[in-house]
Formats: sequence, C-alpha cells, structure tokens
Amino acid sequence: MTFSLHGLAVSPGIAIGHAHLVSHATREVAQYQIRERDVVAEMARFDAALATVRGELELIRAEAQTSPGAAAELSAFVDLQSMFLADPLLAEVPRTLIQERRCNAEWALVQQMNQLSAQFDEMEDAYLRERKQDIVEVVERVLKVLMGKVRKVTRRKGASDDDLIMVAHDLSPADTIQFKQLKIGGFVTDLGGATSHTAIVARSLAIPAIVGLHHARPLIRDDDLLIIDGTRGVLIVNPDERILQEFKLRQSELQIERNKLMRLKSAPSVTLDGEEVALLANIELPQDIEKVREVDAAGIGLYRTEFLFMNRDELPGEDEQFEAYRSVVKALQGKPVTIRTLDIGADKQARGLHGTGRMEPNPALGLRAIRYCLSEPQFFLVQLRAILRASHYGKVRLLIPMLAHAFEIEQSLMMIEQAKLQLRASRTKFDENIEVGGMIEIPAAALALGPFLKRFDFLSIGTNDLIQYTLAIDRSDEAVAHLYDPTHPAVLRLVAQTIERCTRAGLPVSICGEMAGDPRMTRLFLGMGLRQFSMHPAQLLEIKQQILRSDSAVLQAPVSRMLRLDDSDRIDELLVKLNA
Repeated sequence: MTFSLHGLAVSPGIAIGHAHLVSHATREVAQYQIRERDVVAEMARFDAALATVRGELELIRAEAQTSPGAAAELSAFVDLQSMFLADPLLAEVPRTLIQERRCNAEWALVQQMNQLSAQFDEMEDAYLRERKQDIVEVVERVLKVLMGKVRKVTRRKGASDDDLIMVAHDLSPADTIQFKQLKIGGFVTDLGGATSHTAIVARSLAIPAIVGLHHARPLIRDDDLLIIDGTRGVLIVNPDERILQEFKLRQSELQIERNKLMRLKSAPSVTLDGEEVALLANIELPQDIEKVREVDAAGIGLYRTEFLFMNRDELPGEDEQFEAYRSVVKALQGKPVTIRTLDIGADKQARGLHGTGRMEPNPALGLRAIRYCLSEPQFFLVQLRAILRASHYGKVRLLIPMLAHAFEIEQSLMMIEQAKLQLRASRTKFDENIEVGGMIEIPAAALALGPFLKRFDFLSIGTNDLIQYTLAIDRSDEAVAHLYDPTHPAVLRLVAQTIERCTRAGLPVSICGEMAGDPRMTRLFLGMGLRQFSMHPAQLLEIKQQILRSDSAVLQAPVSRMLRLDDSDRIDELLVKLNA
C-alpha cells in the first residue's frame, strides 16, 4: 500500500531506496513458557546467539582496519562489547533463568538486563551509571539474533551504493558517526529538529533526510521501497510505478544541477561588485578532508574535535590527537585550519569523559564545551598541546566555544599560555603566533562583545546554538522544532550587530553554523557585511553560486530595512524578494 508521511526537511535532494530499520529489539520481546524437554535446546539457542554476536564483533574489528580514522573508535567499541558478552552476569545468569523458570531465552536476557540496569542507576559515580547504555546495546545485539532480526547493513543485490535508507526512531551523534562509514541514500527519523546531529550529518554527507516524522519507524517495514523528498519533507512509502518514475526524473534533474555546480569549483568567490568572500569548510573527522578538496574550499573554518572523542571508552591521548590534527593541517597545504576545542555535553556525549554522564536538569545549559574544559584543566591542556604541536605544520587557528564571560576568556588564554610553556620546556616546536578566536553562540556574548574584540584575533558566529539560546528552544526536540526560526528578528539583529562591530574593529568574523550553508541566507549575510562563510563541503558550491550572482553594495539597503522589522513573516517575504 502506498502512503506518505510529512516531517521536517533538513537535507535537500531526492533519495530512492529500500528501508533498513534501526531496531530496538528490547521493546519487542514477548514472554512464553517452554516445555521441560526443550530447556537444554533453549539454552543452546542462547549460547549460539552469544557466539554469533562475538563473530559479528570480530568482523566489525576486521572491517575497521580498512576504514581510515575509524579503527581506534570501532576497536574500543568492540573491546567493550566483547567484555560484556563474556561477563557471567550476562552469559550465565540468563541460562539459569531459562532452566529455573522454563522461559524463552529472549525474556530471560531482558529480565537480567533490567536487573543490571537498576543496579547501574543506583551507582553514585556518573561514569559508571552511563555504562548502563553499553549493556543495553549488547543485549540488543543478542536479541536481534535470537529473534531472527539480524540484517547486515549492506547493499541489496543488484542495487546501487546509495540504495539503503536508514529508518529509526532516533539517531544519536554516535550512531550517525558509525553510519558515515557506509554509503547510504538517506536518513528518516521520528524525532529530531533542523539542527539535530542526524540532520547535520545528513547535510555533511549530501544525502536527503527527513526528521520529526513521529510514526515512520512503526509504520515502515524492512525492504519497503521509499522515496525521500528532502526538500519538501515528504516521505513516500511503496510508491506506484507512476510516482516512482516521476521522482526518478526529478532525481536525474537534481544530479544534472549538481554536475553544473562542479564547474564553479575553480572559480574565484567574488561578488558582482568585486568583494572577495572566503568560503571555508566544516569537518568532523580527518577523513572528511577529501570532500574539502573536491570543492576546493579556502580552508577549514570549523574542525569539530569532539567527534574524535565519541564512540569510544578510552580517551585519545595527546599523540593520537596530534596525529589527527596534523594530518588535516598537512592535507590543507598551507590553507588555514580552524580547530575548535572540545564542545562536548548536551546531545554530544563521550563515554570516556568522567563527569559528562552526570544527571543534569537541563544539559544544554549545563557543564559543556569550555565550561567542561576549564573544570578539567589537565584534560584541557592535553588537547591544547596537541593543537599547538600541529600548528608547526601549517596555518592553524585555535577556536574556543561557548564563551559568555570575560573571566572565561582570560582563563582560556591563560591555559593556552600554560600549554605553550610546557611545550617550550620540552623544546617542542609550535607556532608561537597562533591565532586564537572565540565563538559567539550565546546572546550574552553577542550583546557584550567588548572583551571578545579586545582579546581575540578572530570571531566565529555559531548560529545553531545562538538560535537555540535566543529563542529558548531545544534544537534537538521535535516537539518545538516548528519554533526554531533562523529569521527571527532577534537572531538576525544579534548576528548583524556582531558582524558590524567586528568589521568596525577590523576583526575577522565568520559564520560557521548551519545558516552559513543555507543559500536563502547568503545574500542576507552579504548585505550585513559578512565576508567569511564556513559550512559543510557539500553546501559550498551552491553558496558560491549565490555569491557570484550577488551585488553586495546593492544588498545593503534592503537588508537594513529587514533588520528594522519585528515580524518574522514580513522578513521571510522580503527574503524571498531578496533572492528573486
């Protein structure tokens, strides 16, 4: 049966492929009694499932060795999962329950998982409490084998590389990092907002995605044929032949347009009135560099280092961090690389960091980013030394996230100086004149810009969090996603004010949030005076096309009028005219 669902369009394009359900098997387990004569066979079935999962984990370990940048992350993941599988509390106790209660293996395993989860919930140590999720993940793997739901995420026979569409209730940042190792056609989730990490990863991979569908996961079955219209936010399930052919035609037309954009790769990024605009790229992992090269970006405007810390239980040491940063710097061959210090917390958690798993009433307003780093100075120094060491191999800029107070600026700069002193003492080479910048992503920072202008070499506006904090909206919560408004007059005034004050002070400023990669906003920012954009590589050429067609001098007057308005709807109307 053909039907359609509507959600939030977060990554444009058309994807046609077959559904792969990201299952939560623990929610689907039924209890039933088995005959006494079948107890031994049931225990054997349980043992066989454990053996199958062990084999799967070893296969993941082997495959990780062929995935650049993924080996360390996935090996740590495999080690942890294997350890839990070997623990008698999971490997033996369910067998006892099967024997004593004559229940099915699935039910016995879930009962033991619930017991262990309750014990972890009572632990005082936040890091240990967080290990509960690791147990749940292991149990999920075993349950899928027992329930016959194992399905390796690979191409279907005769299908293209991008034939696979992931369908999930929700995807964590950790999930999406693992999926970056696969070639898939698109993402579909029940939860999420425009700047959730599922959406951001989808845009970085240049694949269509829809979030906030609410009921997609329970309504869609494995191998259902899906069409994702990532521009309109429409998901079509099991389309008839007429609809399928129509969207295949649209898909072909979009591919032709993408091919045309590639012709702009070597063109200078200059407006019609001769204003040069720097187009930089955002990356998450060293292997993203290839995409940066494909579009010939002017450099890296944002290297999100936190993704190096995720999906692992052992933190990367100084040398591992240094090697990751150096590989990016050397690959850019003299182009600037802006490395942001760890922005962890809220929806981005790292298992290896003690303290980040603590229960917080409101994680988005809690101990995250620079707040966490300043609370753990020894940990922070390790990252700072690694970044400074990498600066010897090219043009590195150091970026501090989520600053709000003047004392946070001073403390951060003092920590950088301390790291420099340690490197000098060990006679380690680094760029003594490395540029240090701050992120403007809290309204307080935008409104009290003085200390930032005095103490930093450059600024970067993080619009994702700036919108979130200005409008008091959790950007990952689909229940309030409709209130997430990049063109809200308060947001635009904060951005415009920051750009204007930086320009007046002669301080370089860029936008590195998702708004930078939105072609609707390009002319608006040009009219504000912005001359540096940083975005996912997949978005860069489309933004360049907008710049080449724009006259920044002509844009100033209409943009000034828009900034005086208090009505978002009226601003949106004028934005359409601005882009006409």
